[in-house]
Amino acid sequence: MTLPAPTPPMALLRLAPLALAFLAGPAMAQTAVKLDGTCEKLVIADQDLSSACQGTLMNTVSRSRTSFDFTAADGRTLSFAGNGAQQERTEETDPLQPINLVIAGQGGSGAAPTLAIGACSFSTPAPGKTAITCEANAPGGAAYAGTFVTATKAAQAPAPAAR
Repeated sequence: MTLPAPTPPMALLRLAPLALAFLAGPAMAQTAVKLDGTCEKLVIADQDLSSACQGTLMNTVSRSRTSFDFTAADGRTLSFAGNGAQQERTEETDPLQPINLVIAGQGGSGAAPTLAIGACSFSTPAPGKTAITCEANAPGGAAYAGTFVTATKAAQAPAPAAR
């Protein structure tokens, strides 16, 4: 016994999961934003490196993970990472990103991620200064912290159209 060929709507339904996977592809792409400003605080495993903290902060989003990445002059790095879907709002304009991992590295080589409990808070960019503040503690008690301040500018109004 042979089955009749599927009707076009049924064939389309069978392709729907593939279409959804294709459409979801770009949303899974990695995005990185480089912020220039002033690093006011950097503490890696209880060691205060604030005086060596660099004036660049990277904010990376990859799949559902978000990280804030600090760098010291000697090449040491510290990333605060968490699930971006768990982001909350503390006030009307202040998002709070829960952190469950910190990753300390040296000269481009990352160490194994360390489980940690903490959060990064940041204000929604508006004219003036915007601060990103991250704090987390590892189960053994080691403290990790970073504070970065960047100047934000007012959005430029589009130029009037020529007549």
